[in-house]
Amino acid sequence: MVREDNKTKYLTKVAMLSAIAVLLMYIEVPVPLMPGFLKLDASELPAVIGAFALGPLGGIWIEMIKNLLHGMNSQTMGIGETANFLVGVSFVVPSSLLYRRSRTTKGAILALTAGTMTMVFTASLLNYFVLLPLYQLALHFPLEKVVALGSAANPKVVDLASFIAWAIAPFNLLKGVAVSLLTLAVYRRVAPIVCQRG
Repeated sequence: MVREDNKTKYLTKVAMLSAIAVLLMYIEVPVPLMPGFLKLDASELPAVIGAFALGPLGGIWIEMIKNLLHGMNSQTMGIGETANFLVGVSFVVPSSLLYRRSRTTKGAILALTAGTMTMVFTASLLNYFVLLPLYQLALHFPLEKVVALGSAANPKVVDLASFIAWAIAPFNLLKGVAVSLLTLAVYRRVAPIVCQRG
């Protein structure tokens, strides 16, 4: 009976954090010197909080649910949501695994830093080899146009590799830092609410 009660609480908290994440996905902020389609949102925050409190699998569930729900109104045939899921998981999972080893402020900072670096690396590789070519194939959005949009925002962008270096990587670095700062600011306050034992 206790086990079923814990499972219900776990699922309720995952659902609650997923719903908040979906709402946050719709609050987007443009970034100076970045192409207009790269906008910041804080939807990774509930996933990180969930992963810290409930474990990495909780974070993965939150990432999956928020993108499935957001995908119902996808304007990218689900490619954008798939990208958000993969890149989000690359941030959430390493962060939560490292935080489990040291549940201190210093441990959280180190964990979030590692998660940010992993996200930057993963996003760069995925965009170069998979996601941007997929946009071109499925949505007929040529890579030349992507580069042109990047170049209009930042003259250092001249080809796909420099687009990754001067747009994708810095954007995900900024996103990781922003989500990390938000996590450090709110996690201790909300942890008692979302902790699995709560």
